[in-house]
Amino acid sequence: MTPSDLSNLTARLIDAAKAAGADAADSIAIQGTSVSVDVRAGALEHAERSEGIDLGLRVMVGQKQANVSSSDVSDRTISEMATRAVAMAHEAPEDPHAGLADPDQLARTWDMDALQMYDATPEPNPAELETSALEAEAAAHAVSGVEQVQQASAAYGERSIWLAGSNGFSGGYRRSDRGLSCVAIAGSGADMERDYDGDSRIFQADLRSATDIGHAAGERAVARIGARKPPTGAYPVLFDERVAATLIGHLLAAVNGASIARGSSWLRDSLDQQVLPAGLNLIEDPLRPRTSGSRPFDAEGLPTQARTIVENGVLTGWTLDLATGRKLGMASTGNAARGTSSPPSPSSWNVSLDQGTASRADLIRDMGTGLLVTSMIGSTINPNTGDYSRGAAGLWIENGEITHTVNECTIAGNLADMLRNIVPANDARTHLSRVVPSLLVPGMTLAGN
Repeated sequence: MTPSDLSNLTARLIDAAKAAGADAADSIAIQGTSVSVDVRAGALEHAERSEGIDLGLRVMVGQKQANVSSSDVSDRTISEMATRAVAMAHEAPEDPHAGLADPDQLARTWDMDALQMYDATPEPNPAELETSALEAEAAAHAVSGVEQVQQASAAYGERSIWLAGSNGFSGGYRRSDRGLSCVAIAGSGADMERDYDGDSRIFQADLRSATDIGHAAGERAVARIGARKPPTGAYPVLFDERVAATLIGHLLAAVNGASIARGSSWLRDSLDQQVLPAGLNLIEDPLRPRTSGSRPFDAEGLPTQARTIVENGVLTGWTLDLATGRKLGMASTGNAARGTSSPPSPSSWNVSLDQGTASRADLIRDMGTGLLVTSMIGSTINPNTGDYSRGAAGLWIENGEITHTVNECTIAGNLADMLRNIVPANDARTHLSRVVPSLLVPGMTLAGN
């Protein structure tokens, strides 16, 4: 379907909702195509292609709301969706905070070309994807010590999204993404270890080569051979750039307006308080070009814009959509996200943490004895207190030098203390939606031997 077709679909949903008795309504249409190919042992293991369209309709009757969805675009289904949604809304509880944006709040103009969210080059055929995956697998096998490649995968996807509301908003955009990944296994029996590498980009021209990805996956797997448990105790922990963004992810979850409104966040009383070291800023920029988290407007039609979440270490605000903003007596930050089967809720877009001046090697040299975490599994995070515990594996640092690999250990601490004392490196990949460098936490509890 063309953008015009999707626009017409969302308009038909709004008209049907009004005809069914809704006081207000908004709708979303998402059309997508995805192709993925997996190879193993030099042969095609799995190939899949999917195409589809999904519709979502939210209606409001007074201060009551309901949401319905469908993948059928027929006139009959659209009419039935609207009738069902209005009937559901009549039975729903009152929500004094529900409601669409006022017309003067809506985005009116945007520059899709500047955001570079869609690669117009032709969709790759399955044979091209298979060739890329086979090249990655071959590169991993070429690394001495790699016994097998669990899987190498290549994928392509594109989506067209259109949003409309009875408040007059109507707008849409297209996204594309291309990905390549490889999982290599080194060693055998009880000494078997695995690791991975991968890349995902909007533009094919930006995607790392299959050979590079496969080789890196193989080298990482081999480097983990001979891992053993570290000693139990209190040590500095350096989170590698590949996993450091999870720490900032916990902060973002804690400042989400939905958690704040429920009172279920360990940062609920921290507005205008220090949450990161002085001098560090955490910036959100949904208008960053060529980045997966970019968008010209949010799911409620409000314009997106750059904002500072943490300034000079101090938390400046929450992440809000319209409803959570109303609950907290604040304005929306333009962070509403939604699918077709649920109403909007707050979500973060592209974020960047200030990088430091030291390299990862500098932090390793200066940390003395401790753990460099390169992968994690499982988690126990208490959202109310910030208590943190995760299984980890990585490299042991002794007197500022890497000595051996470690696994089967647990790292624990409290997120409030951890984040207030982080030391950032300067190695963040700037094309990611979450730009976070390696982060050193000076003291955590390790449970190993």
